[in-house]
Amino acid sequence: MDTHKTNSDAFYILRLLAISGVGAVKVNSILDRARVCNTNVEEFLSNTKEVSSLLSQQQLNELSSNLSATREVFEKLQDSSVGLIVANESSYPSRLRYLLGKKAPPILAVMGNYHLLNKDSIGFCGSREASEKGLQAAYECAEELSTRRLNIVSGYAKGVDMATHMAALNSGGTTTLVLPEGIFHFKIKKELKNVLDWDRVVVVSEFPPQLSWSVRNAMQRNSTICALSNAMILIESRGTGGSIEAGKTSLKMHIPLFAADYAGTPDTSQGNRELMSLGAQPLGRSRETNKANIARVLSAIGYKNNLKSDEADVLKHPQLSLF
Repeated sequence: MDTHKTNSDAFYILRLLAISGVGAVKVNSILDRARVCNTNVEEFLSNTKEVSSLLSQQQLNELSSNLSATREVFEKLQDSSVGLIVANESSYPSRLRYLLGKKAPPILAVMGNYHLLNKDSIGFCGSREASEKGLQAAYECAEELSTRRLNIVSGYAKGVDMATHMAALNSGGTTTLVLPEGIFHFKIKKELKNVLDWDRVVVVSEFPPQLSWSVRNAMQRNSTICALSNAMILIESRGTGGSIEAGKTSLKMHIPLFAADYAGTPDTSQGNRELMSLGAQPLGRSRETNKANIARVLSAIGYKNNLKSDEADVLKHPQLSLF
């Protein structure tokens, strides 16, 4: 496993994130100020005048008292072959910085091939309780895209997420597993045990390593999935919940969004039509190839030169069959 070499700022960012009321916006402000002062985070935090303008006295007290607890977490990360990528590093995903701005995660915990974080990628979201038709559509789309050397990004949940991770690995492709919790909670699920290849997988978490799953974390994680992706594919979405919100987030970020179009719409895909009314493009099968019409996805991200001849014909005559 190629572990990212953690720089010295990472330890102090973990200390900052352990403080009550300190999140991404505050830490990114500190990183910006440190850069302006031409110093690293450790030296910046030793400047009482500068730090007191950004943190309250209570927060400063917490910072001074969390040294040993953070050191324990930091050492456990190192023992677990987890790397930490800080937002001011060149290896940090440029799309996160650009699309999330001040809300971009100031630090990422990663395992596996961290270079995949900057690879052209297609994100997937959808129901944990997807229909068999939905799971088949998810697998087929991810498989087709993986053969074009596009990385597959999803949230490592059951249902649509797992179908796409499996498709990428089974087809020799790569995949990013974006966690809704701290990386200490990561476990290799049984579906992936026989196919997981750390050269073709990266696990990433934007949360403090020990933080447990929550609905709020899962929703925040979905924004990160969108921002890591050149385009998003929604397989099945109910009228409310994380999947439809991920679709809306994609549209707000101006990320091309595709929603599977079904014959006999399953109960789990009620949100697909709503998102199509808001600007998502319908995704179905090509009548010419009877495969998922990924030609539209490839075209949307500037991959027209990667189209096969029959797919180029699909773009000229985009006749769709429903999934």
